[in-house]
This record gives sequence, structure tokens and C-alpha cells, in this order.
Amino acid sequence: MKVNPKIKRFVITLLLIAGGLLLCQFAYVLIDYVMNGFVLDWFDRNYVYYEWVPLRDGQDGCYSQHIVWWKLKDLVFKFSVGLAVFLIVTVRLITIVYASRQEKKCIQTIGRLISDYMKHDREVSEVFPENYAPVSAQMAEIKAAIQRQEQLQKEEAGRKNDLITYLAHDLKTPLTSVVGYLSLLDEAPDMPEPQKEKYVHITLDKAQQLEKLINEFFEITRYNLQQIVLEKESVDLAFMLVQMTDEFYPVLCARGNAIRLEWQTEEEESGEGRQAEDIFFVYADPEKLARVFNNILKNAIAYSYPDTEILVTCRAEAEYVSITFANRGKTIPAQKLDAIFEKFFRLDDARSTNNGGAGLGLAIARDIVTLHRGTITADSADEVTTFTVKIPNLV
Repeated sequence: MKVNPKIKRFVITLLLIAGGLLLCQFAYVLIDYVMNGFVLDWFDRNYVYYEWVPLRDGQDGCYSQHIVWWKLKDLVFKFSVGLAVFLIVTVRLITIVYASRQEKKCIQTIGRLISDYMKHDREVSEVFPENYAPVSAQMAEIKAAIQRQEQLQKEEAGRKNDLITYLAHDLKTPLTSVVGYLSLLDEAPDMPEPQKEKYVHITLDKAQQLEKLINEFFEITRYNLQQIVLEKESVDLAFMLVQMTDEFYPVLCARGNAIRLEWQTEEEESGEGRQAEDIFFVYADPEKLARVFNNILKNAIAYSYPDTEILVTCRAEAEYVSITFANRGKTIPAQKLDAIFEKFFRLDDARSTNNGGAGLGLAIARDIVTLHRGTITADSADEVTTFTVKIPNLV
């Protein structure tokens, strides 16, 4: 049968008080008898006075003893106060020692239970007693979070290993072609000029493909070793997005795509019609933020249908500047959309090198936006994929 801890502590306190009183009685008896009535002599000197009382005939008399009650009351009061202080201090010290030992015992018990729970695949109710319900609930949440993290790390490591394996395999194809065509050119110096130009063009194309694959290897290594540090300043998003649009012009033309920029403000939506381009400022790292937009635009271009438009909308809100990138292409399945910001995740087959890279672009974009205390989300429906980035503004 379990005893209530409060009742147990109350009984212990009563026993301690009773023991203290018995100890005081024992001390009195010991001092008085062993020291030949020392206590009685002391009491007689300080708290008793003698009065001579003559007999009726006036020839003789006797002494009458009287107690000095005011002195005795003062003694009792001081003794009671001292005893109370002594008992309180004693009980407090004993309680502290007892609580400390109980706490240590409780910590050891919880540690043993946690170790047992974490090492074995058992239900929390099988390990923790009912009186440890709050601890068991927290440990269940922690273990579930750890297991989810371990699973994510395993999936990430698997994607990374598969990607490296595929890239290493894909390196052989362009390298073999480069070596083969260069060997032909070396063995036939009198080759006709049109044929030589054709072989040189093929060799250059394969060498560029080889360079792209090698850059993906370096991207993986840089991401594993880098520690992103922000150097913030005032950034004009309007100027940055216009500049990036111009930089992507050759790639866009090759696929027949185009980028259209739109600007929106809360004033414009309310009908005030204010010019927007001059108010899209954020406090951010311009180089890192440009990398975010660059990675998103590269992804949008790679997965857009040819001859379609990519719409970039910049909207000024009360606390954030919101930038959306919308492109027309194949709808991304929901299960892939949930993992699109994970490291080494690619939408297409890992062996395909035409689209995407090492699967780090969007993961890096997410980390940079998070460091800016912003958010990045993705949505895909009806063959329209939209990425939305929100960065705190200067206000």
C-alpha cells in the first residue's frame, strides 16, 4: 500500500518533535543528578526568594519560600522561543536532507526509466509508472521527434549517396565521348574541315556537360562544409529582380520563355495608385538573397513549358515583402512537394542531368530565407507551380 508523501512527512515531523522533548528531559536528568543538583541549585538561586516569618510569641520563626513568578515566566518564554527555533531549524535541515535524498533517488529512477525507454522499442506505458505520467508524455514526444529526425537523416543520406553514384556513373559518358573525339582528331590531322568542326562542336558540348557534373560534385561539398553568415544591408528588391531578369535573358530566349515583373502595394489595392518600385526595400544580405532568387528562377525555367511566361510578383505588406514566382509546367505531386526543400531531393530521375542539379538549390534557398527570419513555401496545382518568399521589410 502506497503512503501519501505529505502524511509521511507530517508523521516524521511529529516523531522528531517527540524525540526532541525526550532528549531535553534526558539532558535535564543527566545534568541534575550527575552534577549533584546543579539545576536545582541554579533555579533556587535565581527564581526563589526566602522570607523570615516570626512565630506568634515573637521568640522564634521560620523561612518561607516564594517563587519569583515574573522571572520564571521570562525564563519559560525564552526557553520556548529557543526550543521552537531549534526545532524549526532542525526540522528544516532534516527536511532539506530528506528532500535532497528523495530528489536524487527520483532523478536516478527517472534516468533509469528514460534509459530503458530509449534503448528498447517499448510502449511508454510499459516503462513509466502512472505517477510519472508527465515525464512519460514528454519522453514519448522527444523519442518520436528523434526517430523522425533519424529517418529524415537516413533518407537524406540515401538521396545523397544515390546522387553521387548516379553522377559518378554519368561522368563516364561525356568523358568517353571527349576522349574518343579528341583521339579521332589526333589520329586524322588531314580530316576534312566540316567534319573536324562537327567533332570539335560535339567535344565542346560533352566537355560542358562534364563541367556541369563536376560543378554538382563541388556544390555538394561546399554545402556540407559551409556555414552561412549574413552581412545585412538595405537592399532594393526592385533593382535586384530587374537585374536578374536581364541576366537570365539568354537562357529564356533559348526556350522561348519570358519573365514578367509585377509590383503590388497595399495602397494600390485600396485604390490610391501609388508608384511601387521605390518602396521594396528589405534589410538583408544582398548576395545571399540573390542566390535565393537565382535558385528559384533556375528551377522555374528548368521545369517550365517552352514558350510560356514566368510571373514574378513583388508585394509590399505591413511587416513583410512577399515575392512570388509562378511558372507553367507539370503539376508537382503532393508527396514530392512536401520534400521539395529537402537536401539532395530532385523532382526528376536522379540520372537525368538535363533538369535540376545536385538537389541543393531549394534547400539552400530555404536556409538563407530562414536566417533572414522569413518564410519560403511552394504550391502546385493545375500545371502552375508557385514559390512564395517573405522577407521582413525595413519598418
